[in-house]
Amino acid sequence: MNIYTVKTGDSLYSISQQYNVQYTKLASDNEIDASVPLIVGESLVIDTPSTKLGDIEVNGFINPNIKLDVLNKTLPYLTYLSIFSYSANVTGTLETIEDETFIRLAKAQGVAPMMVVNNRDFSSSVAHQIFNNYELQTTLLNNIVYVLESKGYYGINFDLEYIYEYDRYTYNRFLNRAVTLLRSMGYKVFTSLAPKYNESQQGLLYTAHDYRYHGNSVDRVVLMTYEWGHTYSSPRAVAPVDQVSRVLDYATTAIPPSKILMGVPNYGYDWTLPWVNDVPARAIGNTNAVNTARNVKASIEFDQESQTPHYSYYDKNKKQHVVWFEDARSIYQKLLLVNKYNIAGVSYWTINRFFKQNWVILDSMYNIVKVNI
Repeated sequence: MNIYTVKTGDSLYSISQQYNVQYTKLASDNEIDASVPLIVGESLVIDTPSTKLGDIEVNGFINPNIKLDVLNKTLPYLTYLSIFSYSANVTGTLETIEDETFIRLAKAQGVAPMMVVNNRDFSSSVAHQIFNNYELQTTLLNNIVYVLESKGYYGINFDLEYIYEYDRYTYNRFLNRAVTLLRSMGYKVFTSLAPKYNESQQGLLYTAHDYRYHGNSVDRVVLMTYEWGHTYSSPRAVAPVDQVSRVLDYATTAIPPSKILMGVPNYGYDWTLPWVNDVPARAIGNTNAVNTARNVKASIEFDQESQTPHYSYYDKNKKQHVVWFEDARSIYQKLLLVNKYNIAGVSYWTINRFFKQNWVILDSMYNIVKVNI
């Protein structure tokens, strides 16, 4: 596998000749219309034989509005499909989702479906009430078991966020109860944790997430290593490799590396300049980001520190924009971290948009693990 960065004067045909591949395959692997010109700075993945680095587990989150053709094209590359999301209420009931089709399609392609449960709207108060009421926990766990059994899930991912600092211990205690029950019934238990640089990192998103306890308790930990650049941030990379590495430097000392799934964003953001606090950026798919650059005739630049592509342009109203997204180069650098830190694999948020470059690269670098379902 090679990654090529387009230079002035390049064409699909000239690049295909250079690497002795058919230009139609080159176009297909990079989701490019063969009739349109390439843009300077665009990265192309060239699928040539390569030695794989080892095995990898791959989790993909979906929202229920995913198109089924996108799901079916993506499932061959997954180990787990995490369906987002059941919401836990203060009564211990669950707000349900229509997930039967996703579960059926996943199993048909040998992918393990994972139930996802959140504290409703990531409410700190909802989490607090659940963690501190034994009877409420009993109701919630009974409802979770019913869904797991009736729907045929492989396991569960507890995605409990924005937890009060003083609920750190009660979260751990609830998790112990849940793991003991669910593991005795044969279910796998995952948790999703905020990206921390150290154990003492402060903030509502971080403090109650006890890396060491989760690492000792659950089967897999999904590290949400994205959203440095986010809807309300100033323009920047969503998942800069240097910052993701800092998280893994710490995480691998607290969590067994064989349990870690590193989060990978499958999106970017388009910010309008000048940046104003509380004015949201627009989420954009990675393929769409390149197509936008092509349409506005922008050259794509690559930031070496974050290992992330970006570009700027002016819209029809003469407003300047800056776009940060993922491409073949940034995905490759992230996937190298799996081998560097010897972790279990990766977790994509989300797979609702098909990004073929990513899957070509992943499949060329690693053997994708399938579990017995």
